[in-house]
Formats: sequence, structure tokens, C-alpha cells
Amino acid sequence: MTHASETERAETLANAASAAIEAITGSEWPQLLAQALRELDATWQESAAVCADVAWRARAVKNSALGLLTEEQVTDSSTDPVIWQTYRHLYLSTLRYDFRCHTIESLMCKVPVSVLNADPYSEALYAFSRLGQSKPDGLAVMDRVLVASDAHPKTVHVLLHGLWLGSLLPGRASLMLALVGLLPEGGLTDPIALFRMASARRSLGHYPEALTAIGHALELLPPGDPAVHADLVREYTLIATAYELAQHVRTTRNFTPS
Repeated sequence: MTHASETERAETLANAASAAIEAITGSEWPQLLAQALRELDATWQESAAVCADVAWRARAVKNSALGLLTEEQVTDSSTDPVIWQTYRHLYLSTLRYDFRCHTIESLMCKVPVSVLNADPYSEALYAFSRLGQSKPDGLAVMDRVLVASDAHPKTVHVLLHGLWLGSLLPGRASLMLALVGLLPEGGLTDPIALFRMASARRSLGHYPEALTAIGHALELLPPGDPAVHADLVREYTLIATAYELAQHVRTTRNFTPS
């Protein structure tokens, strides 16, 4: 693929996303997006990049894919492969944003393994469903996805989200930091990656580093997403409270009565 064709595909993807967002308050936006990606013969990486963002936007305006698509459209292998891939990515991504791990797991059990092998993003969403329930077998799925996806950034974010949710997983915080390091520029220019980094640092008791990470995340977060801003502020409060408590405990232990 030449540089020119890569640029053209990127423009076509951006136009497909823009068209879906313009129609996002209506009932046809999933079909419009699916058809646009079908005309492009979108790869799983291209579909994941577009669908994750559009699914989030649709959810924010209370017109998510969950109300416009059916579970059968997610599992019906007779559909055109690219259209099926689009519906799968939209529906499962929205379930992920709603933390509906059991539903994702149930649906993915109906998707052939051969499809997951060809679509690491969908398998990452299955890994999310297991990790989010603190199921240790999700770690093996995560490792498989990382190899198959070549650490594709959107896919890494799905896995990070699962680890963040799976608070009882062994070695969770260290694994999160390792995944953040796989992202472009080590995640240091990505507010969501910095948010995950801060959470992991807090879990490890690295409070100054956690405060630095969440501070950078707040600076980098674009305006217009109050729900994410609220999550970051909540994390900042958790870190500051834990740090203050740790300092208080340290001071109390070191106190010697005269």
C-alpha cells in the first residue's frame, strides 16, 4: 500500500465516521457506517478505530447501538463479513462501555473461533469480559490477543480497561503499567492511558507518581467530555486521599511519646 493510498483510506474512514456522527440521533447510523466500511473493505484495525469512537459518541447522546442492533446481528455469520464485523464492534464496544461483561461473554461464545482468530479486536472484547470479572483465564486470552494484534492501540486500550475493572486479578497493577508502555509514546500523550497509569500507580502505593500521571491526564483531556473528566477527578481524589492516609500512618508510626 502506497503512502497516497494510506492517506486516501484514512480520509475515507474519517468521512465514514463523520457521516455516522452526523446521523447519530437517528435510527440508521449503524447501517450507514457498516455500508461505508463495506465499500472500503475495512480491515479489523480500521473498523475498530472507527467503531470504538462512534459507539462512544452514540452512547453519549443516548442512542447507542444496543437499541438499534440486535444480538442476532452480532452472532449471525451469514451476514457480509465486513458488515458483520462492524455490527460486532459497535455492539460489543457499547457493552464494554456499560461494563456488561456477562453479556459480552455470552455473545462471544456464539462467534466461531475462526472469526476471533481473524479479528483480534473482537477477541480483546472477549478478554475484557473475562478480565472485568477478575477471571484469571482472561490473562491468557489477553496474552494471545497482544501477539495476534501486534499491540494495536485500540486493542490495548480494551485490555487495559479489562485489567482496570478486574480489581482481584493477580499482578493487575504491574500488568497495566506494562500495557500502557506498549502504546504510542508510552501512553504519555494519551489522557486515558495516563488515567490507567495513575490507577495502577495508586494500587502500588506510588502516590507522587500517580498524582503526576492524573495531573497530566487532566491537562490533556479535550473539552466536551464531562463523564471522562469526572472519572479523572474521582481518581485524583482517590490518590490524594490514599496518599494523605499513608503519610498520616507513617507519621503516627514514627511518633515517639516524650
